[in-house]
Amino acid sequence: MKENIPATLPKLLEMKTTKQKFYEVLGSNAASFIASLLSMYNEDEKLRKCDPVSILAAAKQAAILQLPIMKQLGYAYVIPYYDGKNKKQVAQFQMGYKGFLQLAMRSGVFRNVNTVEIYEGEIKSRNKITGEIELGERTSDEVVGYVAYMELVNGFSKTLYMTRAEIEEHAQKYSQSYAYDLKSGSRTSIWSKNFDTMAKKTVLKKLMTTYAPTSIEMQNSALATALKADQAVISKDSYQYVDNGGNVVERTDDIISENSAEIIDAETGEIVAQEGISDDGNRKS
Repeated sequence: MKENIPATLPKLLEMKTTKQKFYEVLGSNAASFIASLLSMYNEDEKLRKCDPVSILAAAKQAAILQLPIMKQLGYAYVIPYYDGKNKKQVAQFQMGYKGFLQLAMRSGVFRNVNTVEIYEGEIKSRNKITGEIELGERTSDEVVGYVAYMELVNGFSKTLYMTRAEIEEHAQKYSQSYAYDLKSGSRTSIWSKNFDTMAKKTVLKKLMTTYAPTSIEMQNSALATALKADQAVISKDSYQYVDNGGNVVERTDDIISENSAEIIDAETGEIVAQEGISDDGNRKS
């Protein structure tokens, strides 16, 4: 007999099995993570209209990646979205650029990684073969582009620069909600509300997906999982990219071990060492 799924997220979070999953990955910080999820749910009318299972799946992904979902922290988000194909409101998991930076640093593969805005006048020269740029003094407060840089522990480094026009073209091509905003004059998409933040994430993600190592260790890392799960409605079997034509990719990843060596406090964003979790969901002493 198929188990009935509660109609709302609060009811779903009251289930013992649901709480247990969060305690398995977050230990004593599970309570504050669940509280932040409920607070976000209660404050967002659009999120309250979403399929509660999709909200929970997005939140679980953030928890497994050890990333807080408080919007002001900018690590990871649970975003409401209308799935036109299936005619329902769903929640998608979305990484922030700070989340990608955090996972890259935790991987042990990167010596340095960053992404920033570039202002008018700051580009003195640009090597189109290596990607390297030489910076000068800004001449105005107009943002003309975005740059991401990474240096691996083995010495390999790469710089990727995209102009604001290139980012704009990317956003219109891959975000149906942003394209709709431009046509309708509305400001409902995350691109419309946080263009610079999304632009920095875009250039950083593009750099990582193109030039990050392809070793087995890297493919099984939290960073690799985040790159796949970003902007997806998550189910047990697939990632559905509802804001990019509804494309569905089969899930073959094992995410990451739930016994991660560190967690991030859901309220402060501070990294806290994990001491281990007992079978009843409590932290071991």
